[in-house]
Formats: sequence, C-alpha cells, structure tokens
Amino acid sequence: MTNNSFRYRPAWIVVGAVGVVIAVVGWGIGSRVSAEKALTRVTDAAAQPTVFAVAAAPGPAVEDLVLPGTVQAEYETPIYARTSGYIKRWYTDIGTRVKAGTLLAEIDSPEVDRQLLQAKADLKTAEANNVVAQATAKRVHALLPTQSVSAEQDDQATSDAAARAALVASAEANVERLSELVGFERVVAPYDGVVTARETDIGNLINAGSGTGPELFRVADTRKLRIYVQVPQSYAALIRPGVATELRFPEYPGRTFPAALVRTADAIEPRARTLLVELEADNGKGELFPGGYTDVQFTLPITERHVNVPANALLFRAEGLRIASVSKEGVVTLHKVTLGRDFGTTVEVTSGIEPGTMIVLNPPASVVDGERVSVRSGGSGRPGSRRS
Repeated sequence: MTNNSFRYRPAWIVVGAVGVVIAVVGWGIGSRVSAEKALTRVTDAAAQPTVFAVAAAPGPAVEDLVLPGTVQAEYETPIYARTSGYIKRWYTDIGTRVKAGTLLAEIDSPEVDRQLLQAKADLKTAEANNVVAQATAKRVHALLPTQSVSAEQDDQATSDAAARAALVASAEANVERLSELVGFERVVAPYDGVVTARETDIGNLINAGSGTGPELFRVADTRKLRIYVQVPQSYAALIRPGVATELRFPEYPGRTFPAALVRTADAIEPRARTLLVELEADNGKGELFPGGYTDVQFTLPITERHVNVPANALLFRAEGLRIASVSKEGVVTLHKVTLGRDFGTTVEVTSGIEPGTMIVLNPPASVVDGERVSVRSGGSGRPGSRRS
C-alpha cells in the first residue's frame, strides 16, 4: 500500500460514522413523532363520546293489530213464562239441541183453565141472548109499517140487538185471550238452537212476563257467532268491512279461525274513545263457544308509510322534540321531528327523518349539532309486531 491510501482511510471512516449517527438520530426523531401522533389520535378518540346507532326503519306495508273481542251467539233469547202458574214438567236441559217449536216445559195454570171454562160459558150465554135480540128486532121492525109498534120501539129493539151482538164479540175475544194463555202453558223454543241455561224446576211458582220473574230457559243459535271488538280511535280510519281478520282462542292454542268484518258503529264511543266493530264467524262444527273472549288479529294495509325509530332515541329539549343522527364521519345532526303513533318500544315518525338515517340511541343530554362522536352499531329499530 501507498502512503496516500493510509492517508484517506480515516476520512472515510469519519464520514461513515457521521452517517450512522445521523440515521440513528433521524430514526429516533421519526419514532417519537409517530408515537406522538398515535398518542394524539388515541387521546382525541378517548375525548369523543361513544354512542350506539341504528338505522331508521321504513314503516311496514301492513300492520297486525291484535285486540280482545267478546264472542256472542248470532241469536240468544231468554225464555220467560207468558202465563202464571207452576212448572208441571221440563223436557230439556242445558246442552240440548232443539228445533223451532220444541217443547221445553209445561206450566200448570188451574186458574187460567177455570177462567177459560167460564169464558166459554159466558160466550154461550151471550150468543143465546143475541139470537133472541136479533129475532125481536126483526119482528118489531116488520110491524112498523102496520103502525102496531112505534118508531121508538123499533129503534129500541134494534139498539138492543146491536148491544147483544157486541157482547158476543167481547165474549169471543175473551175466550181467544184465555185460550192463548192456556196455549202459553206450553213453553216452546223460538228457533233452532241449543239450550244454554235452565233456571227453573218442577213445582216452581212463576209469574207471567219478564219483569215479574226470572227467565225459565235461555236458547241460543250458535251456528254463527258474532264477535264485538272495541278498536282504539287511532286505528278507526283503517277498520272497514273486508279487512282480513283471524281469531285465536285460548282453548285452541296454535289454531286460527277465519272471521269477516261485517260492520262498524261509524261513531267513536265518547267515554272510551273506541270504535265498536262487529265480526261474524262460522261455527257449523260447534267448536267455538259464545260468552267467551278471543284475540282478534286485524291485518291492516298501510297507505302512508312513515319511519319507525326506537323510543329511546327521542331527545326532549326546551325547544321541542329532537332526534340525533350521526354521519359516516361521526358528526351529529339534531332533527326536529313529528311523531305519529306510539308502539311502546318504538315510535312512528311522520316527518323529520328519512329511512336509513343512522339514529343515535340514548343520546347524551348535552349533545349538540356538529359534535363528533364514536359510533357503534346498536341493532335494529323495527317493531316486532308489524310486518313489512
């Protein structure tokens, strides 16, 4: 080696060492800057409140409304005695199927029977007196041209004959009345049906009429049933004949029975604020029983679809009701909204929110427009009892 090579080697060593030192220092500075930026990001994220958000769900196309209903027979009639007396015998008990005119019981009315016999005797007497009066009137009238009798005598005979004829008519009417009372000793079914109650027994003293004594029997035609439902006013506009309905009974779990909505009261009951609705259901098989209750499911078409949001998304402010939404960038916006119906866990929003908007759940009371937040998914806001 020459002296020049030894002379330049220390210079290269110095330059290399300086480069290494600069690289080490630069790496350290870069690492510190990166760490500071990461720390800043973590600190900023920690400073932002974390919220849960869900998408506002569009309203369903149909809605299932379930309400309790009262079941009644198509016809149900209390049977009262129409003549007074004692129960001689009854022939039908509860559960008996009867036809129109079927004998239910017999009443022993001895007083009415005797009154009928007397009325018939009175009728015969009146008829006999009437025969004499009519014959006398004819004879007197025949003698009038010969002036053997006066006009006054003729008028008197004619008047007496008319009175006797009226007595006959009165006696006949009395006989007919008492005959009907005797006929009422036979208590019969007014139509085809089933005996649902028997409230009397042999030997019981009964009085005629519904206001003076208890009913003897109750007969119902259960081949068709009527179901009455009180519908809240908020749904009254959607309830019309033709709306699909189903019935569910506790004695038949898992089964549904069809029914037809036939009429409404067309007026809101002012105390309960409900609309009375009547349905009909076929009961030809006799599976259903009048007098009970049923759950009536109405499938209502929704003509104007709104937005449904969870009830815990509402913000009650002094300036009015608000809902907080959050953008993809985590920026909060407060919306002035108008509410429709309340479904319990969810509410209907008629204006102020569009479907799909991310809604903040349980928003902090201090949240303001433009505030940045961290977002976590909070699930769905669709109500469970409504179908889309």
